[in-house]
Amino acid sequence: MEDNLLVIGGRAFHSRFFLGTGKFASLSTMREAIVASGSEIVTVAVRRMNPGTRETDILDFIPEGVTLMPNTSGARTAEEAVRIARMARAAGCGDFVKIEVITDMVYLMPDNTATLAATRILAAEGFVVLPYIQPDPVLCRSLEDAGAAAVMPLGSPIGTNQGLLTRDLIALIIDQASVPVVVDAGIGRPSHAAEAMEMGADAVLVNTAVATALNPVAAARSFALAVEAARLGLLAGLGPQRHTAEASSPLTGFLHQVERA
Repeated sequence: MEDNLLVIGGRAFHSRFFLGTGKFASLSTMREAIVASGSEIVTVAVRRMNPGTRETDILDFIPEGVTLMPNTSGARTAEEAVRIARMARAAGCGDFVKIEVITDMVYLMPDNTATLAATRILAAEGFVVLPYIQPDPVLCRSLEDAGAAAVMPLGSPIGTNQGLLTRDLIALIIDQASVPVVVDAGIGRPSHAAEAMEMGADAVLVNTAVATALNPVAAARSFALAVEAARLGLLAGLGPQRHTAEASSPLTGFLHQVERA
């Protein structure tokens, strides 16, 4: 279904499930999870890459045809994020980049001000920038103006698996956004992912819930199916919720009328 394609940075993707690559027990399990999920975009911390060395390189375990989205995990300033992104592109990782600037070491909340600054610089240099942020509808408009290819508001603090604690703010962002909205962080259950998609999010990114599951490969598949089902349901235009019962069969309604007669 053509209208179900996700377009970011001029590229079209069928899958709306992005997968993170941290916390897996092994790189082989990570690869199996990526394949099982059908994910076409995976994010990798630049600091975990070892291209051109004798050390095991995580990039060797990314399936062919999957778009790599390096992230700037570890950056504490906009300048550091920009430097990390440039390093990734110089290493041959392409133009996609997830901007992550975190100065809060207690709750690991992204620094929205520094993220906006980094987005302006990198978008001007031709990067396809996907900024990871605390949900802020006003900031999202500024990020779009700065050239962001998508916005990535968190659902709840990273790694917590608590779901969409920021649901109301995400709804506002989805309502006004003219670029894809990717809900990232805190999604701990397939139902959380489905909820985000039913709200109208364009995609979700999951890492911890998959990587730390007893069976990461099965978990990856379950999230991918939840995202696909919720997206198809949204496109189907499902009927509204009601507060009163309504007969689903004309015959049932007819029998009720007979009983009242």
